[in-house]
Amino acid sequence: MSPRRVTVPLVLALAGVVAACGGNSSSGSGPGAAASDTSSQAAVKRSVRTIATGLHVPWGIAFLPGRNGDALVAERTTGKIIRVARPGGRKKVVMQVPGVDTQAGEGGLLGLAVSPHYAQDKLVYAFYTGASDNRIVRFTLGGRPRVVLKGIKRGTIHDAGRIAFGPDGKLYATTGEAGEAGLAQDRGSLNGKILRMNADGSVPAGNPFPGSLVWSYGHRDPQGIAWDSRGRLWSAEFGQDRFDEVNLIRKGHNYGWPVVEGRGDTRGGRFVNPKVTFHTSQASPSGDAIRGHYLYVAALRGESLYRIRLRGASAGRPVRMLNGRYGRLRTVVKAPDGSLWVSTSNRDGRGQPQAGDDRIIRIP
Repeated sequence: MSPRRVTVPLVLALAGVVAACGGNSSSGSGPGAAASDTSSQAAVKRSVRTIATGLHVPWGIAFLPGRNGDALVAERTTGKIIRVARPGGRKKVVMQVPGVDTQAGEGGLLGLAVSPHYAQDKLVYAFYTGASDNRIVRFTLGGRPRVVLKGIKRGTIHDAGRIAFGPDGKLYATTGEAGEAGLAQDRGSLNGKILRMNADGSVPAGNPFPGSLVWSYGHRDPQGIAWDSRGRLWSAEFGQDRFDEVNLIRKGHNYGWPVVEGRGDTRGGRFVNPKVTFHTSQASPSGDAIRGHYLYVAALRGESLYRIRLRGASAGRPVRMLNGRYGRLRTVVKAPDGSLWVSTSNRDGRGQPQAGDDRIIRIP
């Protein structure tokens, strides 16, 4: 079934949002929104600092424990994990993850997560593309990886790959539909989903479907997961031709792909509409992070960092930051000291690398 078309009033409303975010739409926006954007841009420009340069498509970023813990950075196209000393400057290769297919289209070494009990177990988790599938492994740095989850279908596109431990201590993972849209609606498939598992990969109590790791489904290529102060999970997701999305993820819910792209008919509550949509030309949202009452979304094609005010379960209008200054932005994470770290993705074959790319920048 083809994606549902949105109504004209909604398209016009969205055009106004894009204009407020600095897009090319001819629809106007109020002077308050423009002033807020200008002020934010100026403040960010003054405070941004480069943390690391010369990276090869940095994808996952995870911090070791402590307020001054170093960062671990996954290079998608080399399979290496780089340790970046905080507050930045020194970097060192600490592991070459074995078995990573570094020529796997949009796959490779993707998300990283550090065990909530790292002080005791020293475990790091990685999501990567192997010879036959996408999988999650865990290891001590330099040690032999052990499989946590395997059998996620790999594709040349839509591998997703973000992993993170939630406030409940469970490991969450995003998976794309690997270019086979129908997998997103198949609850028997691991693809096109957000998964929730125990640290060893087993199914935890409280999952919505008996014996299943599936937490939510109907996703195309969700690459961002972040929790707010109330434990609500927010995810950024790539659309296809018209609308990228920010979704509030709820247990067991269906987010519509491929039946619906963007906002549409929920079929009497069968599908969940996104909280925010972007025209695909303005976003391609990858990582997201929450700091205070704001959700930050890194945009690849949009070459921007979007800031979105959260009010409970509602999301405000996106404001565009770093517009075009650093090229394609892949990942944004909140560091232990409250700053934001943002990685570029200009060496992925789709960007225009600048001297020093790829890099990680810090916004205090």
